[in-house]
Amino acid sequence: MPRAHPLKIVLATLFVVLCWAYSPAGIHIALQGYEPGHLALARFIVASLFMAFVAVWRGISLPRPKDLPLLILLGLFAVFGHHVALNFGQRGVSAGASSLLAQSTPLFTLLIGFFVLRQRVSAWHWGCLVLGMLGAAIVAVADRGLGTLDAHGLLVLLAALSWSIYFTLQKLHGHRYDGLTMVCYTVWTGTALLLVYLPGLGAAVTAASPQANLAVLILGVFPSALAYLGWAYVLSHSDVSRASMALYLIPPCAILIAAVLLGEQPSLLVVLGALVVLSSVLALNLTPGLSCPKPARQISP
Repeated sequence: MPRAHPLKIVLATLFVVLCWAYSPAGIHIALQGYEPGHLALARFIVASLFMAFVAVWRGISLPRPKDLPLLILLGLFAVFGHHVALNFGQRGVSAGASSLLAQSTPLFTLLIGFFVLRQRVSAWHWGCLVLGMLGAAIVAVADRGLGTLDAHGLLVLLAALSWSIYFTLQKLHGHRYDGLTMVCYTVWTGTALLLVYLPGLGAAVTAASPQANLAVLILGVFPSALAYLGWAYVLSHSDVSRASMALYLIPPCAILIAAVLLGEQPSLLVVLGALVVLSSVLALNLTPGLSCPKPARQISP
């Protein structure tokens, strides 16, 4: 593949970061007019239609019948489980805190690697895990006031756990298809599972404000579709580890976007928890030993 100009790679990376950083604020705006289940379905109907256009344009292979259970599992954890839990969680968690809690995904992947895949985990990795979970607890508690452990923060962590399971499955079985094909079928199977929320969706769309409907459209096209294509371009022209480091810019950018669009101002304790979470995940990914994923997102945050 011809080497892309460095400026193009930087611009594509910035585009991806901004798309995924918008997602928490966009979810908060959309939740003003949608129930969490309806929001997840509406968003991924848009994403599915967009990915269908891309699939026809680029051409993807048909899935093998024996792979259908795997594709359904990928859709269950990456789309249904992750986004339903995230939407319900964000009803009581600020956009900035939600983005920070989502960075705990590599920590959950570490636990999956140890307990399920029987990978060796060093004392350093366990220390990073404990530190990261402590930071996540600080963010979850401090976001709505010290001394109040809101279950909504736990739902965002559940969304991160669901994403970790998806990431592990994708990492183990992703070789069966190319990246675009795998993501298309993951989006489509996840959208099919979300059809349980179809009753009442039409009424929700017509009753929602133009701002909420615009947020759904943006969420479906940019974080859930175009950002993946941009990320695939970045990874095809640069080192994976180096490119993944740029994704640590997502939480700070998400906080800035939430401040502009929603008027959110994170407390000092939330900022402290953010530093603890990001430091632990960064240390986890920069140390050799256990193969832990960088915070690479292939569908949406």
